Amino acid sequence: MDARQRSQWGPWIVVFLVASMGIINLFSAVTPNLPDRVEWLRDFFPVEIRRSGHIFAALSGFLLLALATSLLRRKRLAWILTILLLLVSMLSHLIKGLDYEESLFAGALLILLVRMRKTFTAQSDRPSMAQGARVLVGALLFTLVYGTAGFFLLDRAYNIQFNLPGAALQTLAMFLTEDNAGLEPKTRFGQFFANSIYLVGGVTSAYALLMLLVPVLLRGEPATAAQRQRAQVIVEQYGCSSLARFTLLSDKAYYFSPSGNSVIAYVPKGRGAIALGDPIGPPEDRKEAIFGYQQFCERNDWHPAFYQTLPDDLGLYESLGFRVLKIGEEAIVDLKAFTLKGKPGQNLRTALNKLKKSGHQIEFYQPPLSAELLHELRAISDEWLKMMQGSEKKFSLGWFDEAYLRGCQIAAIRTPQGHLSAFANVVPEYQINEITIDLMRRRTEVERGTMDVLFISMFEYFQSQGYDSFNLGLSALSGVGGSAQAPRLEKGMFYLYEHLNQFYNFKGLHAYKEKFRPRWEPRYLVYPSLPSLPDVVVGLVRADSGDRLLDYFKPGA
Repeated sequence: MDARQRSQWGPWIVVFLVASMGIINLFSAVTPNLPDRVEWLRDFFPVEIRRSGHIFAALSGFLLLALATSLLRRKRLAWILTILLLLVSMLSHLIKGLDYEESLFAGALLILLVRMRKTFTAQSDRPSMAQGARVLVGALLFTLVYGTAGFFLLDRAYNIQFNLPGAALQTLAMFLTEDNAGLEPKTRFGQFFANSIYLVGGVTSAYALLMLLVPVLLRGEPATAAQRQRAQVIVEQYGCSSLARFTLLSDKAYYFSPSGNSVIAYVPKGRGAIALGDPIGPPEDRKEAIFGYQQFCERNDWHPAFYQTLPDDLGLYESLGFRVLKIGEEAIVDLKAFTLKGKPGQNLRTALNKLKKSGHQIEFYQPPLSAELLHELRAISDEWLKMMQGSEKKFSLGWFDEAYLRGCQIAAIRTPQGHLSAFANVVPEYQINEITIDLMRRRTEVERGTMDVLFISMFEYFQSQGYDSFNLGLSALSGVGGSAQAPRLEKGMFYLYEHLNQFYNFKGLHAYKEKFRPRWEPRYLVYPSLPSLPDVVVGLVRADSGDRLLDYFKPGA
């Protein structure tokens, strides 16, 4: 077993042992002690202290079970809390019944955790930790005042007559432990009041523990102006895919490789940190960039994933422990071979001639776009979004942002009356002589064949500008899982492609692009492991939808 495999299996072994310790603690807390050992302890500890050992054994057992999954996520704070609980376990087992076997097991596990301390490096979200601490302190103060006043004023409802210090101690005992200190309610309201303290203690403690262990959350501005400028320099120098321009949009955060020569644009959502495409930078820096991103995500308790990767580096990803899933194919029109002549281009040629004869005009606008033009485009975009009953997509696409569109080339169609009826914007791929389409929007009522003509016009225009190819973007689930040799997961995705067209018109979009006779290139999702895939998919959907999940799944969106 190599070092990487030991690193992968180590947390699983720890989780099993810690969970076993938790079960042992719970079982030991509710079983009677051996009489001869108890007899020996009577000379050293009074019965109250020995009973508290049972309580602390039970509490530490429950908390160890709760922390086990966070240890699997390599949480540093979970490691610290587990160390403290193992110390409590060792002492509580000795105090309650001289159970040295359980104490020795806890001690051995403590030594193992200390030796593996470098494995547990994942951070928790600091604002959430602070919030959890504030909730716990606030709940303690509130419950202390609430419980002290209640026990003092309701002393007739219990078998104990409380003064103020006694009422405060009773409240603390019930909030911090399961010990009721011999309290016996004499009325229903007295029982309700006592139970309310347990409820407040349990709920607030659970919430505080959750806040202490959540993954790091990205808040506010994803990247600084300096980081964006640094990323732009790298992308313009090394960008060579249809996604390169979209890595510079405002929803992205950036990871820079140890050498500083490569950049990974990503969006963190929940526990998924979804990178857009492959790392951008010199090829010789690719492995260090991917490995560094892995380590960076582990420290933040994130699952690293790469969306729409090219096939070139799949072996490199797999060598670093990632899994690969085909998610579709990208349609690329060869502009050098594109022509409307002959029988294959007859329908497209007819649509173009008809629209031109009716007085429609195709116009191309160079950046920077005027405010007047942007206002016209905005009206079309808003009408299109309303028609589609959806919201703006993000992450792997642009969206209607005036600052972004002002710097783009625009192709548009004007009606004989001079009104814009449809438009599309395109972006460069920097180091590849290829142009990529982004937004494609039209009014609700347009002349038949308008969008076909818009595409044909762009092909001819950029062909005349000397471009080699025109990228029509990803056709999701195209070519996925259809063969008998396909992996089981891809076959499941093929089922979605065949049966869930009411949520997203996969087949229709593929058929529309196919009419332009493109070549199809495979694209992949690279993810860490099968258990992490649900978090990655949810993170991807959240990033792509801008966290508007209901809009994302509307028919036609």
